[in-house]
Amino acid sequence: MEIKYLSTAEIAQLWGISERSVRNYCSEGRVEGAILIGKNWKIPETAKKPIRVGKRTLINVLSEEKNSRVKGGIYHKLQIELTYNSNHIEGSKLTHDQTRHIFETNTIGVENATVNVDDLIETVNHFTCIDMVIDSANNKLSEKFIKELHGQLKSGTADSRKDWFNVGEYKKLPNEVGGRDTTPPEKVHEELEKLLASYNAKKNISFEDIIEFHVEFERIHPFQDGNGRVGRLIALKECLKFGITPFIIDDELKLFYYRGLKEWSDERGYLLETCAAAQDKFDAYLKYFEIDKIK
Repeated sequence: MEIKYLSTAEIAQLWGISERSVRNYCSEGRVEGAILIGKNWKIPETAKKPIRVGKRTLINVLSEEKNSRVKGGIYHKLQIELTYNSNHIEGSKLTHDQTRHIFETNTIGVENATVNVDDLIETVNHFTCIDMVIDSANNKLSEKFIKELHGQLKSGTADSRKDWFNVGEYKKLPNEVGGRDTTPPEKVHEELEKLLASYNAKKNISFEDIIEFHVEFERIHPFQDGNGRVGRLIALKECLKFGITPFIIDDELKLFYYRGLKEWSDERGYLLETCAAAQDKFDAYLKYFEIDKIK
């Protein structure tokens, strides 16, 4: 497969840092595959942004623990808590303990109970989606990445065997969420493209910007199913990229979260306060694992 190379300016935009920082990383030998041609660096499109040495930030620790498969750390905690809660909101019947067991042992033990195979598959797939988010956290949010998340989440499920379901691609049939109409299938690409263009054009992304994107994404509802989980994974990615404390919506906050999504146009405070409460819980994780406070 032919490697596509980008300039330092293109990589700087992709990673969200200055061009000077990219050149410094290359000069220090910290960008795998970078080639110096004359006075200009050519960098593989797939090159990973080097982890900044020093401060113990969340994205640094997640990357390190993911790559070394450290057990019992913040990576372990994030995988179990986000996967369990995000799937549970969407109807998964797996318990928290079962989710933990699957992540820790790659097995499932069930006595005197029936387990939905798709719940198992989507749990394992969601673990991989979180890895994808960590690996791509510093990249610009794109339609391609959003589709890849959906394709991974629904891979191997019963839905993936339905031609009309269109796993990893936009919906073919109209759908609704919470009794609300969503974007018609034929307009999804156009509307999501506009949303991404507007979002990516912002110079300083705030917590409210991320929540606003989440609301608009859910209102477009681009996929036949899995929109909520993909939307929350996107929110995690963007929080990691911009140094904002992530949030996990649990059972205690679920109804407030739904209300916030529904009432966003009239009162943003409902959803912002709900997600801020979820951030407080995540801050407690950061404190326990001695990770530098983000914002």
